[in-house]
Amino acid sequence: MNLYVSDTHFGHTNCIRFDHRPFHDREEMDQVMIEHWNSRVMAEDDVYILGDFAVRNSKDETWYLKQLKGHKHLVIGNHDDKLLKNENAMKYFESMDKMMGVHDWVNGEEVVVVLCHYPLAEWYKSKHGSWHIYGHIHGNTGATAKYMASIAHTLNAGVVINHYTPVSIDELIKNNEDFYSKI
Repeated sequence: MNLYVSDTHFGHTNCIRFDHRPFHDREEMDQVMIEHWNSRVMAEDDVYILGDFAVRNSKDETWYLKQLKGHKHLVIGNHDDKLLKNENAMKYFESMDKMMGVHDWVNGEEVVVVLCHYPLAEWYKSKHGSWHIYGHIHGNTGATAKYMASIAHTLNAGVVINHYTPVSIDELIKNNEDFYSKI
């Protein structure tokens, strides 16, 4: 199964405040997200991390990655420079690129899914039924979020709106509908 997550920001104290995350400190946040991840992800699942895996973290990225189940794929985000320089951590990824295309299933139909850390206004086959999963904007409700919510087949994989765990495309659809219906 394909699962998607973005902007985990493991180890990043400040994101608790600016994302209004329900954690007392980064240790609790990291522990809860690791537990949620491993309760959801099976060993054979493909997990697409759409950037900003760990930010301003004091623990080595390897510490997180070795605990997390699944085949991990990194779509590079704007805060992944430190991760990319960590050769040991990069061994935990089966693939890595700035943008990826995968196949998934929506309503029993196989679809093309374009993955990018950044929200895109247009993407490969966007006029022909493909989907776009992105991150970067977290749970923000400003102009970009409103614009993206107005475009068919776009899904925010931000961990904040997806219950702090990797989720399937069907779960992304539901979580995005729930979140964007409130803005």
